[in-house]
Amino acid sequence: MSGRAFSHFHGWTVAPAVAWFVHSIGFGMNRRDFVGGIAIAAALAGVAAAPAAADGRRVALVIGNGGYRSVPALSNPPSDASDIAAALKRLGFAVTLITNANFDEMRRGLIAFGRAAAGADMAAVYFAGHGMEINGDNWLIPVDAELKRDTDAANEAIGLQSAMLQVSNTTSLGLVILDACRNNPFAAKMSRSLATRATAGSGLGRIEPVGNVLVAYAARDGTTALDGDERNSPFAAALLRNIETPGVEVTFMFRNVRDDVMEATRNAQQPFVYGSLSRKAIYLAGPPAADAGGKQANAVPAAAAPLASVPATTAGVIDPALVGTWEIMVPGGRGQSRWIWQIMADGSYRFHAEPSRSARAHEGTVTFANGRWTLHALRGLRNYSDGGSYEIHDATAVITGKLGTGYWKRTVD
Repeated sequence: MSGRAFSHFHGWTVAPAVAWFVHSIGFGMNRRDFVGGIAIAAALAGVAAAPAAADGRRVALVIGNGGYRSVPALSNPPSDASDIAAALKRLGFAVTLITNANFDEMRRGLIAFGRAAAGADMAAVYFAGHGMEINGDNWLIPVDAELKRDTDAANEAIGLQSAMLQVSNTTSLGLVILDACRNNPFAAKMSRSLATRATAGSGLGRIEPVGNVLVAYAARDGTTALDGDERNSPFAAALLRNIETPGVEVTFMFRNVRDDVMEATRNAQQPFVYGSLSRKAIYLAGPPAADAGGKQANAVPAAAAPLASVPATTAGVIDPALVGTWEIMVPGGRGQSRWIWQIMADGSYRFHAEPSRSARAHEGTVTFANGRWTLHALRGLRNYSDGGSYEIHDATAVITGKLGTGYWKRTVD
């Protein structure tokens, strides 16, 4: 999504200072405020002060746990890990591969990896095996874990938070990929000693990464993933098909993986990515080739760049669940502002902000159907259009545009 409209859609989960700063570029900012805006955005959003070198270090830790000792073995994780490790090596990562790792091997592997990842351009952790959520904490399970009680997880498993921390000190991208949402036999046999506040549920729990970290689940929070009958799980197979495709920005790559998995599983399994990045395009397999005009296909336009002309369109199809009023709260130089979207059943929309000085009001047409959306501004913003995917969860809509994923909150009309 372009700089101005991107801030509307993603002001919650993209660092709010960045959303405010990007929006301000489009609506008049003097030079002193412009410089100050850069400083605020960098400080609050964790944006690196200087861009990473194109030939920066890439490191990865790949773990595939299948040979569990206390529960039935999983057939695919070791081969999944081996194949993903090979792909990452071809992408220039220095890879450490561990299969059927016990607790101490996972712990020592993460410590060594974290030291190597500090200051790297990119750092990635891939884990295939069992994972579970207990009382809001997510755990990656070593092969020697017994987990007879819920309280044993802290001493027998590795916290997802630990893996996220190890990739958080990169200059470009920290990535954690988990094919660890399988139906977990540990949960069924576990004694819940803290039953009033701790439960072991299906799949992994929702997370909110910060900074330049993305976390990809093979199946969205609270759901389980398939191990598969082939050499690779459906998620690993889709990842292998897409991860080495050149010219595809990393967030778009995971969207392709999502669609491939949903097609392969007949919509039984939906991968999900958590976290948001800045507008800087990040490529695992290299940027797209320049076309004859010297522009890159799939490149993210600069916030100040003129937008391409968009012809007027008729009103679009609207998912009834999206009809209504949605909002985000965005901090700015003069305090918080409330940005409101009104989606009408006839396929039109209106946007305004409170106070009005924080963002320009505009309106146009939208479509929301079958998980995809498009938008065309007809008044208030010149020549703006965008599109992406969406999901609805009660009073929250998960909206993915050209630059990332964010959240709308439904309000009372």
